[in-house]
Amino acid sequence: MTTHVIKMPDLGEGIAEVELVAWHVQPGDRVAEDQVLVDVMTDKATVEIPSPVAGRVLALGGDVGQLLAVGAELIRIELAGTDDAVAASVVSAAPAASAAPSAPPPAAAPDPPAVVAQPVAPPARSAPETALYDRPIASPAVRARAWEIGVDLNDVPASGPGGRIMQADLDAYAASDAARSVPSTPSAPSAPSTPPSARGASRPEATQATQAVKIVGLRRKIAQKMQESKRRIPHFTYVEEVDVSELEALRERLNAKWGAPRGHLTLLPFLIRAIVLAVREFPQINARFDDEAGVLTRHAAVHVGIATQTDAGLMVPVLRDAQARGLWAGAVEVGRLADAARSGKIVREELSGSTITITSLGRLGGIVSTPVINHPEVAIVGVNRIVLRPTIRDGAVVARKLMNLSSSFDHRVVDGAQAAGFVQCLRDHLEHPATLFVE
Repeated sequence: MTTHVIKMPDLGEGIAEVELVAWHVQPGDRVAEDQVLVDVMTDKATVEIPSPVAGRVLALGGDVGQLLAVGAELIRIELAGTDDAVAASVVSAAPAASAAPSAPPPAAAPDPPAVVAQPVAPPARSAPETALYDRPIASPAVRARAWEIGVDLNDVPASGPGGRIMQADLDAYAASDAARSVPSTPSAPSAPSTPPSARGASRPEATQATQAVKIVGLRRKIAQKMQESKRRIPHFTYVEEVDVSELEALRERLNAKWGAPRGHLTLLPFLIRAIVLAVREFPQINARFDDEAGVLTRHAAVHVGIATQTDAGLMVPVLRDAQARGLWAGAVEVGRLADAARSGKIVREELSGSTITITSLGRLGGIVSTPVINHPEVAIVGVNRIVLRPTIRDGAVVARKLMNLSSSFDHRVVDGAQAAGFVQCLRDHLEHPATLFVE
């Protein structure tokens, strides 16, 4: 038997270790050359590691959630064309593998013997091997969850762009009769037997069980970063109400006139423009603080982090050189970055280097929030939802569109007066949108 040991490759950029996020193979599985073996995470980027050889998996180098050093053993593979008798014994010993051909099949649910017990296929690609190359399109988060509940993504109908399997597709399949009837998915949750309308009725026992969810991958990186930010930075939050009636009227007019050829404008490009102008007066805000070296670096360029919710968790893609972009150019780039983050195609360079961050939950934005600073930045601007409220103008009660800005600052390097002055500058630009276009 010829065994090939695949070690964790050097992914560059000084990366010393990675986290195992999702295995796509198990001991006993047959793999093809270039088939993806595992998803690993470096900082915020998820990387797929393919197999350089074809053969059968003998052993994995770690469990999901485990940290693995560069150069450590990742996986052992028996090369294709070696002793199949030995390979069959390895397969039969694996817990998840089916029985060898000589073993009597179980009476209730026989395993298909052709899946793992046959010799390695000849060079011509057969129908079962084609599935190894036609790998379903899904994000690492979807793959990890499918693995946890035992669902084969090849069986899940896709509704996303380009045939991508979404979390909703996985939920629908897991709840369907098809998912419950697949022999290889005994852990997939069954659909509730109690109708939703039966309020107060007892729920199925499976839904009442306590579930322990291991925090791995991007979710763990987010947890670590939030904890580090709160531990290092003494936050304080300043909230101000902004009348965006004129701004919204301008935005609606611009969209009506140029929305079709140029793209739809949200509030975000206007807020970015207001930040670009405000940090000229308050350069202390557009900065990064190295608290270990005791150095505050003020930046002339404005690189705006845009907090973006994805299926895998919160990511912060960076709009670079916002000061050099117009409304539509900024809107197009923000849209591209958000799409790349949500589809799992964003690259590491697009997730680093921000100098100030914007966070917003859109219509779920609430009235007030206390956003966490994106360390090592010193400020984050939180956008709450726009509501129509009665207010007094020129002695009369009128309906106006009002919105709160909830912004947090690093009190070690930003004083309260500076934070208040910066937010009031934002407010002035947003309430008088013509000033956004005057240098």
